[in-house]
This record gives sequence, C-alpha cells and structure tokens, in this order.
Amino acid sequence: MSSEIATRAASRQGNGAAMLVVPALLLGLAVLGVLFSAEILAALRVWRDSTAYGHCYLIIPIAVFLAWERRFEALVTPVRPMPRVALLALPLGLVWLVVERLGIMEGQQFIAIGFVEVLFAAVLGWRMCRVLAVPLLYLVFLVPFGAFATSALQTFTAAFVTHGLDVLGISNYSDGFTIEIPEGLFFVAEACAGLRFLIASIAFGVLYACVIYRSPSKRVVFIALSVVIPIVANGFRGLGIVVLGHLLGSAQAATVDHIVYGWIFFSVVILTLIMAGLPFRDHPLPRPTAAVVAPVAPPRAALVRATLAVLLLTAIAPAAAALLDHKAESVPLAVAAPVQIAGCAVASTGMVDGGVRLVYQCGTGGPASELLTLIAVSPRANPGTLVRLRHAITGDLGADDVETLPLPGHDGANWQLVTTIDPDRLIAVATWVDGKPATGGFAQRRQQAWASVFGADAASVMLTIATPGSVTKMSPAAHQAALAGITSLLDRNPDLSAAIVALASAAVQR
Repeated sequence: MSSEIATRAASRQGNGAAMLVVPALLLGLAVLGVLFSAEILAALRVWRDSTAYGHCYLIIPIAVFLAWERRFEALVTPVRPMPRVALLALPLGLVWLVVERLGIMEGQQFIAIGFVEVLFAAVLGWRMCRVLAVPLLYLVFLVPFGAFATSALQTFTAAFVTHGLDVLGISNYSDGFTIEIPEGLFFVAEACAGLRFLIASIAFGVLYACVIYRSPSKRVVFIALSVVIPIVANGFRGLGIVVLGHLLGSAQAATVDHIVYGWIFFSVVILTLIMAGLPFRDHPLPRPTAAVVAPVAPPRAALVRATLAVLLLTAIAPAAAALLDHKAESVPLAVAAPVQIAGCAVASTGMVDGGVRLVYQCGTGGPASELLTLIAVSPRANPGTLVRLRHAITGDLGADDVETLPLPGHDGANWQLVTTIDPDRLIAVATWVDGKPATGGFAQRRQQAWASVFGADAASVMLTIATPGSVTKMSPAAHQAALAGITSLLDRNPDLSAAIVALASAAVQR
C-alpha cells in the first residue's frame, strides 16, 4: 500500500515537473524548427520523392514510443537543467556553417539533430538524457542519408552476381555494373544496389535491438547483422534475377517488376532476422515499485537560462549564413543577351533562386525535341543552390531508378548523362564554376564554398539538355534516338562552352 502511495506521489510531482519542462522543450523545438526550416523542408521533399526514405515518416512516432517505454524510469529521475551544456552549440554551429557553405544538406540535417540533442541535454540534465538516450538518438534516422554508399553497393552487387554466375557455371562477361550472359544484358542500376532495403533495415534493426535486448553486446550484434544481411541478401536477389533470365531465356522477362520482387524478398529477410533474434531476447526490467518519490520540479530560472542559452548560441551560425546569402543577393546578375545556340530558340526567361534562368526549345517541339535550360547564379551563391536546381530539373529523386554516367564523347565540359526510369528520360548536365568547367564532387563544392565567402570573377552556370518524359517504358531504340538528339545538339554547337564562360564573366560585371 505504501509503495502505491509513493508511486502516486512520484507521478504527481513528475507531472508538476513536466508542466515546466514540456513548454520549455516545445518552445526550443519551435525555434529550432524556424532556424533550420531549410533542412526540414529538404528532408520532407526527399521522404516524399524517394522510396528509399518512406520509413522516415515513422521515426518520430517510434521515438515517442521508445520514450513511453521508459516512462517509469523517467518518473523517478531528477530533471536538473544545465545551462553550461549550451556551450556545445558553438562548435556545432561552426561545423554547421562549414557544411552549409559546402552545400552538404545531409550534414546540415545531422547537425540540426545535434542541436536538438543539446537542447534536451541542457533542459533535462544528463541523468534524464541518459534515461531517454535511445529515443533521442533514434532521431538521427530522420535524416535521409546513405546515398553516398550507392556506388559501393552497386560494386558489391555486381561482383557478387559475377562470382555467383562463375560458381554456377553460367558463362558471363562483366564490365563495371554491366553483366552480360548469352540470354541478354543486365545492368546493376542504383535501384538494384539495395540502398532502400539497407536504410530501412538499419532503422528497423536499431528499433528491434533496443526493444528486445537490454545487453549492449546483443544490441551491437543484431544491429551489425541488420547491416550485413541486407547487403548480402541483395546480392542473392541480383544473382537470382540473372539466373532467372538464364532459365527463361530472356533478360527482359526476368527484370519485369524486379523492384516489387525486391521488396517481397526484403520482407522475407527481415522476418527471418526477427525470428533468428527472438530466442535471445532479454526479459524487460520490472517497473519501479520502491517507495521513491520523484524530486521536486526544477527551478524556473534554470529552465529559462538553459533554453535561452541554447537558442541564442544556436542562432549564431544560421545568422552568419543568412549574412553570406544576403551578400550573394547583393551581387546583381545581368545577362545582356542570351547565348545563341544553333537549333534552339529562347522559349522563356525568368528568375530562379536568386539567379537567371533561360529556357530554350530545341528541335521541332515534338516528341523528339529537347528542352535546354541555362541557369546562372551569383558566384557567392551556396553550392546547394545548383544541387537543388539539378534535382528539380532531372527529377532523379522521384524516379524509380537513376543512372548517372559521363556523356559519351563530350567530356571536355564534364558533361554527365542522367537516365531516369519511370518516367523514362535522358538529361545531360554540365556545370561551370568561376568561368571553368566544374570538376564535380567535393572539389567543386569546395570551390563554390570559397567563392560564396570571398567572391569570384564569374557566375556559376548549370546547363541541362532534357528529353521529354515518357509515360511508357522507353525502348532501346528510343533511348538511342534520344541520346543521339542530345549529342547532335552539342556537336552543332562546338563553341558552347566558350559562350557559357563569356556569359558567366559578363553576368557579374558592374
């Protein structure tokens, strides 16, 4: 009886603490949401457009569930605000500013989650954060990360399939991600790399390990298995598709609905992982029933100091980024005359993300025509601007599959060919930074980041040549015709790169 009375008393005092702590946390989260609204909106767009990150919508409900699972322990844990923890926002802000200047959105989003963790630590104190460590750390899965691993996953899958075919005695020839057998040609595309299965498996593995196990070693082993098994299983899936094509006598017949089959295969793998881990589960800890009364509510002054300190120190980095962006907007772009492109006519002009956009209609305007888009932005523009515009034009995030390769025969301006499936479309892309063809990758981001802070002599320019999207699957002949149309357009304009460089230099002249 005394235990029940003590528990009720703890609950009442815990509710009193919550009446002070919850408003402070909600205020802090609201302000952080405003400061990092760009990161939030970018994450939501990726969740919406990419099937690899559909599970991200469940992360916050899962984190709430994990916190609810620890409510009894939290009930008897003191809340002791620590305003000094807010000082962690300074190094975090410096790193965020560097990453933001490089235009690495995933890095910005990870650091934004770090600011959330600092807020909780400063307001709740270390002891309460230790109790809620699992749900707080689980929030990192809100970030749509992992795309950088696609190429490595493609390489592993292609090598796995090739070795598997050798073991099975099926004659084959491989060249990079392309695998050829007598019955046809297979390509290990980005959708076949298994990224969407891997990311969902890791998120599930962490949840399962934290709910089923209490032993840290068991959790680590299960999470490791949730990483390794989907990668290996995807190799078997790819091998199975090629072997099926060998048995059916047609590569095309084997690859029909391979994405759907992949999700079915992935579901079987996850179910097997669950059943394998279930016998080793740990029994849950008993609920606290001792006559322990929760500590009194924390002082209002400490809560206010902790909350305001985190928010004020966090706002420094976004304010610095806003100042740099304002300098970018203060550099006017003046495109005196559009670039003359043989076989194309200017269809429209306008502004986009603080830059100039010129849209050309090439060809006859029919199904075989191309749409050429030229975008020039301030040399001080954030590198993420062109990345965001590239995604918008190519639609690669929303496509069922994407392949990005150098454009054959046109590497002088670092042209890339982006091929999307569902919708089936070809887009050639090239970028110029500070009057030079961009090298791509981190080197290009570093060059643009330097220009965004210290300025440059020429605007950054992106040029895209896109074929109309096809609602039906593009045949190999149609694909070759579309590719020929793009290369023919570039062949008719051998001085296009020089014209772009001249426009980029003239655009920033005062």
